[in-house]
Amino acid sequence: MDDKNYLFAIRHRDGGVTLYVDEAYAQERGADLSKLVRVEIPKDLYTSGTVQQIREYVASYLESQGTGSAHA
Repeated sequence: MDDKNYLFAIRHRDGGVTLYVDEAYAQERGADLSKLVRVEIPKDLYTSGTVQQIREYVASYLESQGTGSAHA
């Protein structure tokens, strides 16, 4: 069983991050799916972290990977 937790994210030029629970929701919200990045969230953060903590984790992850739309 896959017990991993993922969120989908887009990093904006200003460094902000928009989070989506899945690709379908991102598409419904008008997100550019070509800029969507799937990020694995550590279980403890996913279950007990705040939205802000998760957003900061994802932003740091995207920065370290050089992914997202900030460099575009």
